[in-house]
Amino acid sequence: MCTASISAWQGVERLHTFLVVLDLAGTFVFGLSGALVGVRKKLDLFGVLVLSFAAANAGGITRDLILGAVPPPAIRDWRYVAVSLIAGLLTFYWSGIIQRRRSAILLFDAAGLAIFAVSGAQKALTFNLNPLGAVLLGMLTGIGGGMLRDVLVSEVPTVLRSELYAIAALAGAAVVVGGHMLNLPVGPAVLVGGLLCFGLRVIAIRRGWQLPTSRQRVHDDQLK
Repeated sequence: MCTASISAWQGVERLHTFLVVLDLAGTFVFGLSGALVGVRKKLDLFGVLVLSFAAANAGGITRDLILGAVPPPAIRDWRYVAVSLIAGLLTFYWSGIIQRRRSAILLFDAAGLAIFAVSGAQKALTFNLNPLGAVLLGMLTGIGGGMLRDVLVSEVPTVLRSELYAIAALAGAAVVVGGHMLNLPVGPAVLVGGLLCFGLRVIAIRRGWQLPTSRQRVHDDQLK
């Protein structure tokens, strides 16, 4: 009985460590995305760091507040702040290197979206949230940072105007939740969900896949 308890405790610890690693990875990638937008908007160093922190942590903070995991790790754990600031500083001083690849901002954003969507869904499951709630919370975790980033620079959030964004996050989170319901190992389910989300987002960007838009909007645009 004691051995079983120790084994269960070790399993919980490994899952916790896995979620923290995912969160920090998503924090760094979204931090790069936010900072790149700040550099593009010609903000000063403080402005770039604010965007980096906002993009990196807004989704996770919202998720944790909903789950009741307070205070959120993004505020309580120094590593989240440090990772956000490091991403911002790297981008501010070496933005030319980071932006050398075409569509760097979109690629970083897609990677952050995928990581946070699957980590958000998995964390929701650890808090015993129902499957539908876990999928929705995974999506919210993925899109929250990008939404705040865009609002801070007075842009319509990407999730409301761009190629498949929230749908990609929903798909990735759904894979994680589906794997949980089928009692599949967490690691492979998270990996497949993340790759699906990232792949959908990148393909949508390159092929221009979008959800239908209002005919009235199209008509109004033609009259301008």
